[in-house]
Amino acid sequence: MENIVKCGNYNNRVINSQIDFLMAKTMTNTNTNTKTVSTNSNEQSEVLATKEWLNEIIIGLNICPFAKKEFVNNTIHYHLSQTEQVKTALHEFIEQCRYLQTHDELETTLIIYSRGFRGFERYLDLVEYANDLLIDSGYEGIFQLASMHPEYCFDGEDYDDASNFTNRSPFPILHIIRETSMTRVLSVYNEPEKIPENNIKLAQKKGANFFQQVLSRIHEKYRRN
Repeated sequence: MENIVKCGNYNNRVINSQIDFLMAKTMTNTNTNTKTVSTNSNEQSEVLATKEWLNEIIIGLNICPFAKKEFVNNTIHYHLSQTEQVKTALHEFIEQCRYLQTHDELETTLIIYSRGFRGFERYLDLVEYANDLLIDSGYEGIFQLASMHPEYCFDGEDYDDASNFTNRSPFPILHIIRETSMTRVLSVYNEPEKIPENNIKLAQKKGANFFQQVLSRIHEKYRRN
């Protein structure tokens, strides 16, 4: 409990210093768009598209066996971000860690980037910074990150390989997971180490065209006019 209390009251000045330090060598983006929306009842198109993708792909194909319960119980927090800056995104990220920590009724958080981080390499930079900040802010062992992106490509795989679609989402997403919850569900799941292998087999059986068609249909359905 000592670490949790410390995290929840972590000084903003310290967070700013940590972010500045992490980014001192590479931060060059000067875009100032920082609008965000954070609500579980959000009905904006990006959130609706993400929910449909979760329901049809992640849950419907059982890619994540633990997702259905939280989806049905409405314990997923969707934070919609329109920032295109890494630095602002890191501030949002740590605020979402705080938010999840103080809302026990929520199980997990999806930060959805509606405009930023469309390039996969830049998104990977954000993931790396966020992981470092998570540790430096005292959240190691409390939260862990999972990553999803429209251009997701596993290391060593061809870009068009169907296996990549297990992590290809309509928009770039940072997924904040409660580590204790993940440990608990893995402890009662039969052979959890086989989940990635089974997902790859399923994706290759379905084929890349199947996933591309689903994603295209979702984007078309929720396209902003």
